[in-house]
Amino acid sequence: MKIPEDRKALAGLLASVKIPRFVKAEMVWKQPEIKAVKEAVKSTLEKCPAFQKIHPGQQVAITAGSREISHIKEILYTLGTEVKKKGAIPFVVPAMGSHGGADAKGQTALLRHYGIAEDSVEMEIRSSMETVLLGETKDRLKVYLDANAMKADHIIPVGRIKAHTDFTGPVESGLVKMLVIGLGKQQGASVCHKAGFPSMGENLPKFAKVILRNAPVLLGLGIVENAAHGLALVEAVEAEQILLREPELLKYSKSLMPRIPFDPIDLLIVQEAGKDVSGAGMDPNVTGRSCVLGRRAPHAEKIAIFDLTDKSEGNSAGMGNADAITRKMLDKMDLMPVYVNGITCRDTEGIRIPAVLPDKELTIRFCLYTCIRRDACQDARIVWIKNTADLSSFWISEPLLEEAEKVKEIRVRRDERREWDGCVF
Repeated sequence: MKIPEDRKALAGLLASVKIPRFVKAEMVWKQPEIKAVKEAVKSTLEKCPAFQKIHPGQQVAITAGSREISHIKEILYTLGTEVKKKGAIPFVVPAMGSHGGADAKGQTALLRHYGIAEDSVEMEIRSSMETVLLGETKDRLKVYLDANAMKADHIIPVGRIKAHTDFTGPVESGLVKMLVIGLGKQQGASVCHKAGFPSMGENLPKFAKVILRNAPVLLGLGIVENAAHGLALVEAVEAEQILLREPELLKYSKSLMPRIPFDPIDLLIVQEAGKDVSGAGMDPNVTGRSCVLGRRAPHAEKIAIFDLTDKSEGNSAGMGNADAITRKMLDKMDLMPVYVNGITCRDTEGIRIPAVLPDKELTIRFCLYTCIRRDACQDARIVWIKNTADLSSFWISEPLLEEAEKVKEIRVRRDERREWDGCVF
């Protein structure tokens, strides 16, 4: 792609677009937040009867996933420390399905990006893609689990409980998904996804029942985050209670979920997307757009992504939900893990590459010019967020200013106005 020549031609075609100035906005939700993380983990473990079943010399497998979770290193370290106090031997098992390129070393490297390494959590990391066949669901689907985890005396899945990006059900992202998809590795995840995302809400509990019946799952450590990506709750749930308690925690998590308080908008700009932020790169529960579930609030006619997080290691799966991306993002992409993700999930829409523009300015102009719901070339309604995990502050275009000041959850910073190229996170 000849960027200089192409940029000149595109700039001429899109010259009629006026990019408005932006104003900073801050959310003022009243959100629960745990500050004393280690104490919270210790407290919930002490209250959990199952945790008292750990005996000296036993091996305890603790899961670590492929998402950026608030205080995850501290949570894992504290859990491992409490297990050691009982004389047992904890170790970490990557529980991330096919992420990391469906490769054992790749999954260990992915954990390292989140600060999870043997020296930081003071536990051995045992990474393998080998699985053990545990049994079958009632409809004859095979259920697999990580071989290293199955060698342990106890398994403790640790996971953030939240709304999934592409399906709804009694359980979505959380402890059950960590067991079925995470510890299922590529093989188990692929089987569970065989009928596509529409069946996942039904399949996850089916698979989980087989795992809970045949694997030494002791308890799950559930994490709920607030709208600012902070820690709102951490709770130890006994294995036999996971399928009962997780739906309640999911409901609580959804009540805290961040949302864009404007509807409709012309353009949603996502500064960065990535697998560490969301399984879909950018959470459809925030953007309002899913290849599977369709469109909903904030009903952005166009969505643009400017960059890919470094922690994604090139995995841009989910980019198919956007209309345009920058050349910078394209250059960071590694299509191998993207296609592995698509194969495992049986999803080809989310891995499609959107229109690629030379830079941020032309990406904005392209999106606004191609809006057909209304003329967005002069007074565009734009929301610009850093990523979908944190909406504590973001930028809005001046045409949204008057509306924003009527939203009680928003504090508009009139003193912070910038031209579009000065709007950085």
